Amino acid sequence: MRLLSRILSTTRVLWPFYIGVIVCSLATAAATLVSPFLIRDATDAIVSTVTGPGGDDAVTKATRTVFWLVIGLLIADLTQTLVHNVGGYLGDVMTARMREILSTRYFAKLLSLPQRYFDSQVTGTIIARLERSITNVTQFLQAFSNNFFPMLLTVGAVLVITAWHYWPLALLLIIVFPVYTFLTALTSKRWQKIEGKKNEQIDTAGGRFAEAIGQVKVVRSFTSELREIAFFGSRFVRTISLTREQSSWWHRMDALRGGILNVIFAGIYMVLFLRTLHGDFSLGTMVMLIQLVNMARQPVMMMSYLVDTAQRAIAGSRDYFHVMELDPESRTQPELLAAAATDSGEVEVSSTGAARRSRERAEAQKAEGAPIVDFDRVSFSYDEDKPVLTDVSFTAYSGQKVALVGESGGGKSTIVNLLLGFYAPSAGQLSVIGSDVNDISGSDLRAGSAVVFQDAALFSGTIRENIAYGNPDATDAEIVEAARKANADTFIRAFAEGYDTTIGERGLKLSGGQKQRIAIARAILKDAPLLILDEATSALDTKAEREVQHGLEKLMEGRTTVIIAHRLSTISDVDTIVTLADGRVDEVGSPAELATTDGIYAELLRLTASASAADRKRLQQFGIKG
Repeated sequence: MRLLSRILSTTRVLWPFYIGVIVCSLATAAATLVSPFLIRDATDAIVSTVTGPGGDDAVTKATRTVFWLVIGLLIADLTQTLVHNVGGYLGDVMTARMREILSTRYFAKLLSLPQRYFDSQVTGTIIARLERSITNVTQFLQAFSNNFFPMLLTVGAVLVITAWHYWPLALLLIIVFPVYTFLTALTSKRWQKIEGKKNEQIDTAGGRFAEAIGQVKVVRSFTSELREIAFFGSRFVRTISLTREQSSWWHRMDALRGGILNVIFAGIYMVLFLRTLHGDFSLGTMVMLIQLVNMARQPVMMMSYLVDTAQRAIAGSRDYFHVMELDPESRTQPELLAAAATDSGEVEVSSTGAARRSRERAEAQKAEGAPIVDFDRVSFSYDEDKPVLTDVSFTAYSGQKVALVGESGGGKSTIVNLLLGFYAPSAGQLSVIGSDVNDISGSDLRAGSAVVFQDAALFSGTIRENIAYGNPDATDAEIVEAARKANADTFIRAFAEGYDTTIGERGLKLSGGQKQRIAIARAILKDAPLLILDEATSALDTKAEREVQHGLEKLMEGRTTVIIAHRLSTISDVDTIVTLADGRVDEVGSPAELATTDGIYAELLRLTASASAADRKRLQQFGIKG
């Protein structure tokens, strides 16, 4: 229960709900306990009248007594019903708020984690863990607060009352709980181990499900529907065999627990009947004690369900806290860290400060003639024994265009990852817009950059929302102007709903060229001093590329630009070309300078002009189109 108490302590802002649930539970227990006493008095009154000398006066008096006792029963039951439902309402709202808090913190924590974490995770698996962890925890607490907690309070009162009447009876009742708990503890360890194996299978299935649905066109184009279903179903088939093992173990132990409890309660009933038979209890007292014993029995019989949900909650909270305890990215913005500890889903959003600081630093660098991007003997490796970059050095000054050229896997995309702060250099120094990347937060670093990826990576929603993603405070006029510069306004207005057109998940309703122009408009609207083009037109046909290139030219105006090239014609007018070979800088110079050397760029020019199949194949190794 340590993990569950940790959940409660991390959501202590909900203390008014906790107090409300406790008060309602106490009132529910009190109202429930009134009924057996009233039934005792009614039973004794009736038995006394029936077995006594009788007479009309005795019957009239007993009738009046029973009438008021029934009224008392009605009031007690109505009170119990009302208070129980008020407590249920508080429990429902409490768990909804808890879900909000835990989910928001979990999401914020994920967004603060280093890129390396996501490199080794499947998106669907992350989602499945979130759902399982928080759902299991909140379901348990909801069931506990709405039902089981009031019953536990009732049991405590029952033990006191039965001890007052006959202490051996209370002792028999007390024995029930440690016996049941001990037998449950014997069951729990093995149950949780099997549950962990089941969760692994479900997470794998969920991850594959998300991937297949997200890339359904690929699945269909390769006629892999049945293969995907078979893989997906095989995970759940495995869970069936695990469930058989788990359920068989659980129910065998549950039968043992239930049998022992039946023996104990049979002993309790025997004591009650014999004590009444020998005149120690009145018939009404016996009825009252039987009712009280049954009140204690119900929570014990429910304990099987409670333990089951508690174990799921414990397993879920373990997954939750495993993520929450991971170290965030070293340069995570303080606001994001605060969101991971927030007590509300309402997080204040503001990126204008970081963007303003980036522009101010860029203006200062331009005035001083200092570089906007400065790689100084930078080395990097994803794995310690596999270097990706080694002693990379080059600079880009304000307004300059720098192109990165090299074979696939030569380190071009890694340079982009370092510029965006997704990873930190293993050695050397990297300065972006006048700041060492190790000295500023990731938000400040990325606020100064606008990036257009090879995959436009749009979100579901409207065109307007996607363009404004980089600047949510932009006006409609600014959004339209950005679309015009990106050569996108015309096709946007051709849609029936214009800028309010819903584009579907990842922009599936748009063509490749349209998606890329929306991405360019998004980058234009961000108005960042550093622009990064990561093979921004490599996936487009010639016509679409020409349309997109017009937008890119507008986007590059007045900005320092780093380009990963896929077509030499797109980098013929850059200021500097940096060629990379095996993670090292091979050459640095202007296109005219490098064209006359025997380096990579000169080789690419020759290969591009060649029509031989061998040269074309060699060209493909650089990711360059002819």
